[in-house]
Amino acid sequence: MNVFRLAGDMTHLMSVIVLLLKIHTIKSCAGISLKTQELYALVFVARYLDLFTDFISLYNTIMKLIFLVSSFSIVWYMRQHKIVRRSYDKNQDTFRHHFLILPCLLLALFINEKITFKEVMWTFSLFLEAVAILPQLVLLQRTRNIDNLTGQYVFLLGAYRALYILNWIYRYFTEPHYVHWITWICGLVQTLLYADFFYYYFNSWKNNVKLQLPA
Repeated sequence: MNVFRLAGDMTHLMSVIVLLLKIHTIKSCAGISLKTQELYALVFVARYLDLFTDFISLYNTIMKLIFLVSSFSIVWYMRQHKIVRRSYDKNQDTFRHHFLILPCLLLALFINEKITFKEVMWTFSLFLEAVAILPQLVLLQRTRNIDNLTGQYVFLLGAYRALYILNWIYRYFTEPHYVHWITWICGLVQTLLYADFFYYYFNSWKNNVKLQLPA
């Protein structure tokens, strides 16, 4: 494992920790899209179907379990926890996320590296992850004023994907025959979706002002 892959995994893990910290300690999910969290839960289920059949390493297994358990915990908190769910802004989080699922599944059926159930589900998870952040970005655009922890959560998610792109570039030049076009394109699309947010995030950090997106 190279340093970019490890940094990407740790950044992804930090994003989950920041979100759980916000929900568990502050008892608030204000500014967080339940639609995006549900999509991520589906992404991890589809991606980690091999959890109990193909052992790669202890590190790999632990990370898979962490992301599965944490994603479903976040959805549970936002849907069921009496205090947390009161802070969820359902009226603003109206992106029709279910319309993203079927196109991603159909695309995975036609564009994949191998026609097997697990491979199609893996590819489906890549396509879905590429667009899963859309409900969150739309919600931030509507609410405009973004609290510290929410801003850090979204930034870390974007940084995780950017670090994975560096990981792919590194592996392309150091490993023979390392070519995964579907993964690369999905990762690039996902990273580009964060571009606008990154711009305003770094501006707020540079000027030491509260993060605020334009109307």
